[in-house]
Amino acid sequence: MAYQTGQKSIFITGGASGLGREVARYFAGKGWFIGIADINDAGMAETASMLPEGQSSVHRLDVTSRANWKSAVADFATITGGTMNVLFNNAGIGEGGPIEEMTDEDIDLMIAINFTGCISGTRACFEMLKNTPDSCVLYTASAAGIYGVADLSVYSATKFAVRGLAESHDLEFNKYGIKSRSLMPGFVDTNIISDVVEGTNQTGKERLEESGVLVSPVSIIGPAAWEAVHGKKVHTPVNKMAKQLAFAARWMPGRLRKQAVELADLGNVLAGAEPKN
Repeated sequence: MAYQTGQKSIFITGGASGLGREVARYFAGKGWFIGIADINDAGMAETASMLPEGQSSVHRLDVTSRANWKSAVADFATITGGTMNVLFNNAGIGEGGPIEEMTDEDIDLMIAINFTGCISGTRACFEMLKNTPDSCVLYTASAAGIYGVADLSVYSATKFAVRGLAESHDLEFNKYGIKSRSLMPGFVDTNIISDVVEGTNQTGKERLEESGVLVSPVSIIGPAAWEAVHGKKVHTPVNKMAKQLAFAARWMPGRLRKQAVELADLGNVLAGAEPKN
């Protein structure tokens, strides 16, 4: 089986693991052709092995490189005939800790991947999206883009920025028939919280759950992405934590600030996390 003319397609950055892999699995189950993009060759191959044979392509992509974007998207276009129903701008990394202790390199890399990489991706894919009826660019934002989290300030700021992209582009691209959407998950059980937290013998997931923070299974992401792409809401909060934060941000800002204070010591769950691009 290979790409069929008229088959719907999605191009996924960060497709070698985590949210990207789960969305690939879900959309493939709906019959879509999947473009898997990442810097992790082994991870991309593993994701592809989980999908129906011939229903995916792999594209080595460093999202911080505009040249990489141009090349990867051109390769995908040769497969789909220049169409792309969905760009899932998902690649991201998490790095936590007090801002005065973060390195310049960590800060620059997080901004380059989480924010600038999204801009580069949307620009690189714009013509394909424009040429595809009812297309969509889907961004991975975060519950950390609803209210800032102590010791996750740079990460939160990049996710606020991505949230802004989704809102702006939904207005800007409307005349071209392109929707713009964001996913805003709380903590999800992926490799970004699987490392042992510095100064403890616990993983990030264990540390969060001990503190009473819900960590949702990654299986919730596929249906949430599907809903976001096909629904009318610009932002889709994913899991109970994100929905509570979104509700409190609108109706109970004082309570939201209290929740943020309670989470203030959890920023270090991302400290030392390996880049997931």
